[in-house]
Amino acid sequence: MERGVIDRFEEEIVVIEIGGVTRDYPRSSLPKGAKSGDAVIIEQDRIRIDNKETSKRKKEIQDLMDELFE
Repeated sequence: MERGVIDRFEEEIVVIEIGGVTRDYPRSSLPKGAKSGDAVIIEQDRIRIDNKETSKRKKEIQDLMDELFE
């Protein structure tokens, strides 16, 4: 099992960052509604969204933005 973050979409390819390295996967391997910034869990070519980690990352980013613009 590996954990990563969706970096970007390029046509039918999704680029996922895993431990500082990016890898390409077919866009069709993602669940519907997946978007850039979502945390994912990759298990044997099956990719699923890690909703808990995605929410945690979004909160951390929002907290940093709030600090920056105070």
